[in-house]
Amino acid sequence: MLSSAALQWKKSLTVNSYLIMATIKITQVKSGIDRPERQKRTLRALGIKKMNAPVEHTVTPQIQGMVNKIKHLISVVEI
Repeated sequence: MLSSAALQWKKSLTVNSYLIMATIKITQVKSGIDRPERQKRTLRALGIKKMNAPVEHTVTPQIQGMVNKIKHLISVVEI
């Protein structure tokens, strides 16, 4: 069981972490056809289903890693 001070700290930490994170808009500009299966799965994991259909994500280390793996297939714009 957490004390009231610990709960208050946990709430403030959650609120502050949302304020720090930026949002990016990812758009697929090149086809995934004839690409390794790993890159196709990364496109799907990011939620990209069609060419030129933008998807928004908050910037986390996991999202940044996925973007770096397929940066030759997408364009990224910070919002």
